[in-house]
Amino acid sequence: MMEKSIAQPEAVAYKSTKITEFLWWLSTAEKELLADAVVDRNRHTIIGMTVLATWALASMAWTYFFSTVATNKWLAIPLGFFMGFIILTIDRALIKGINKSFKNKLLPLLFRGMLAITIGTFMAQPALLYMFNKEIKLQTSLDNEKKKQVKSQELNGLFKNKKAELLTAKESLQKEMALKYSDVIKARENFLAETDGTGGTGKVGIAAVALTKRNEYQKLDEEYKQLANTNLPKITAVETELKTVDDTIKKEEATFENYFNDGFLTQIEALNNLIKTNPALQFRYYLLVIILLLIELMPVIAKTILPSGTYDEKAMLRENMEKEIARSNISKEQKLKELYLTKSEQMDTEAITAFFDITKEARIEKIKTFSNKWKEDRDKDKTFASLWKSMKREILTGEEF
Repeated sequence: MMEKSIAQPEAVAYKSTKITEFLWWLSTAEKELLADAVVDRNRHTIIGMTVLATWALASMAWTYFFSTVATNKWLAIPLGFFMGFIILTIDRALIKGINKSFKNKLLPLLFRGMLAITIGTFMAQPALLYMFNKEIKLQTSLDNEKKKQVKSQELNGLFKNKKAELLTAKESLQKEMALKYSDVIKARENFLAETDGTGGTGKVGIAAVALTKRNEYQKLDEEYKQLANTNLPKITAVETELKTVDDTIKKEEATFENYFNDGFLTQIEALNNLIKTNPALQFRYYLLVIILLLIELMPVIAKTILPSGTYDEKAMLRENMEKEIARSNISKEQKLKELYLTKSEQMDTEAITAFFDITKEARIEKIKTFSNKWKEDRDKDKTFASLWKSMKREILTGEEF
């Protein structure tokens, strides 16, 4: 029975370009495994292009963002590329974790999708600010005017009671002077009417009644002058204090206006207000947000929807092989170390045994020498205990160090 054979294509040496290898690096593919994977070479090139597009968008979006907050506009360029590189590393980490077995796991894929959406949502904001720059500037101007009005109302409300007290005091002083002045005018009219005969007793000339009315007029006029000398400085002081309050309000308003800017948060606020009041813009705004989100999600989507080819199979088998080799190497190293310890123990045992065998006769001779010397010195009060102590110190082995 003849076995069926599968025709294999002839091996063709493939030489990749630096640009292709760069795109493979962006797609987190190992170029050594892609050398023979004809179909997967194109797949990972596509994934690399999506990562490159996302990287470019992220760099431009962050550059524009930093240009709105940095005092030095040139500093925004390196900062933008730095943040774009961070987005690139996150995207590469996301797609690197998506493999053949991963595509069937919903929870990790959902987590990576949420992370990509979070990044994409923030990235969309600078891009939208750039697209609607003119409209946002106009809305910012309107918002600042509203803020000025609100601030003015708050300041007037803050100094309302104090201004009311000052105005009341001023009106009270002015009313007091007006009443006194009306009395002076009335007394003067009565005096003049008495002197010309048009009023009072009807006698022309300065009579006793006319003198009395003149004295009353002069008295009231003097009292009015004294009251004016007292109240006018008070009124002037009140007016000065009122002017101080008004100047304070104007100064606070001017200080508040100095805080107006076209920073990132100010533009975001203007964009939100613009969307609320402009239905035509709402649709385009959400459409652009979706498009920008899709650009950020492109690497994850491309890696997920593209079918698994020979590259994934090779990568999985190569990883399993490396794991087996690592386990084998560790096991081999462990066995060699155990063998070394076993042989070392055996050789050390033999050496120690030989040592004691060789020195056995010398020890016995040394014991005899100590014993004979002890016998000779017994008349010098040498005890058996002293002999044992000397022999133990000089002959016995003791603990090995």
